Amino acid sequence: MPINRQIVLDNRPAGEATVNNFRLVTSQTPAPQPGQVLVRHHYLSLDPYMRGRMNDSKSYAQPQPLGQVMLGGTVGEVLESRHPQFKPGDMVLGAGGWQEFSVVDAGTPGALSKLDAAAQVPLSYYLGALGMPGVTAWYGLVKIIEPRAGQTVVVSAATGAVGSAFAALAKTRGCRAVGIAGGPDKCRYAVEELGFDVCIDHRLHTDIKSMSGALKDACPQGIDGYFENVGGHILDAVLLRSNAFARIAVCGMIAGYDGTPLPLRNPALILTNRLKVQGFIVGEHQEVWPPALAELTALAASGKLRPRETIAQGIESAPQAFLGLLKGRNFGKQLVKLV
Repeated sequence: MPINRQIVLDNRPAGEATVNNFRLVTSQTPAPQPGQVLVRHHYLSLDPYMRGRMNDSKSYAQPQPLGQVMLGGTVGEVLESRHPQFKPGDMVLGAGGWQEFSVVDAGTPGALSKLDAAAQVPLSYYLGALGMPGVTAWYGLVKIIEPRAGQTVVVSAATGAVGSAFAALAKTRGCRAVGIAGGPDKCRYAVEELGFDVCIDHRLHTDIKSMSGALKDACPQGIDGYFENVGGHILDAVLLRSNAFARIAVCGMIAGYDGTPLPLRNPALILTNRLKVQGFIVGEHQEVWPPALAELTALAASGKLRPRETIAQGIESAPQAFLGLLKGRNFGKQLVKLV
């Protein structure tokens, strides 16, 4: 059996996460038992939600156990199978974590999904636009924001893995799509490749007044729907520009992932504008995955969805790449290539 290199959570962050919170270990991969499958990972997904799980605090998911392999999505190839539904050579999507190999109980619902060998898309897309991030964008937009043609919808972290799918989904529904991203290169990419009507550079608008002014210019008819990934002063500014009966889908609050409180300046606006504010976890809505993935796959195949990826090389690069993701240094979906 192959030697397996793994990244474990060594200790919990005190404030900002650092590379010293992680540890690279080596172990012998166990032989698969009846019902199990041995998978060699090709790509590992890095996602902002992982930062929250590093803390030992109450959240929608259990904290990442110390000394255990960091949790995360993976795509790879079956090397050995003792389960009738899988055979060597199958390409699969799973949650193998920050390691080069995994042995999976393939009969557990949702543990392993066989990928369509005929699909003409890169394998890595199944961790981004055609995976959990893409379905996250679909659910927040379609099920919570519920946009109508002619309305204006806004998303923060517009060029990240979730935001990258947002514009294509919004434009097919006849909406004005406005992105918020960090830096001129990202904003240019958001407009020229992702299809946003306009993108606001949050690095130029670092307080509520400035961001609110930028949103007023970008959204002359106000904001009807907002997909929240960041929090902080951006959310405060969005509330100031929101129309009556606007809908806000709360997916993430990356500005507070280091434990910093994120108070709202004007929570009364939720009442006066009769806003709907709803948080969600896409894994709790498995029923939407088939229709969401069908639409996302069609958009990717037609060229209307053109996600970009940032790829780090080797399992040892995962901690630094993850910290860069939290700082917005990635361009599109952040991955680690393992083969």
